Amino acid sequence: MQMASDELKSSDGFVLIMGEYNHSFQPGLKNFLDHFQKEYFFKPSGIVSYSRGSFGGVRVAVHARAALAELGMSSIPTIQPIPKIDSALDKDGNPSESKMVERFDRFLKELFWYAEALKAARENGTPY
Repeated sequence: MQMASDELKSSDGFVLIMGEYNHSFQPGLKNFLDHFQKEYFFKPSGIVSYSRGSFGGVRVAVHARAALAELGMSSIPTIQPIPKIDSALDKDGNPSESKMVERFDRFLKELFWYAEALKAARENGTPY
């Protein structure tokens, strides 16, 4: 767990990829996230959610926003839901539609913006 802590501390932001599990988190991911906290403070997170259905895991994304904020790594405004995961990617893992790439590029640009802004703010000191 020390190696995980060190990696989390050295990161400026996080992308969480989560499948919807009974309308919420997969228990192992939630347990892992809950094991740490100070490693996340004042660092943004981006949520990529997926499901077999047409909502793309947005129900887990809603739960995740609240939990991630409590852990100190609030999520960026944009989420990246992937509906119908069974057909969203081809056998090599490539997106089956070009719009997915465009949406993901926007998502990453937003996450990088927040990561750079919060890194600069952390370098000037945190409120506690």
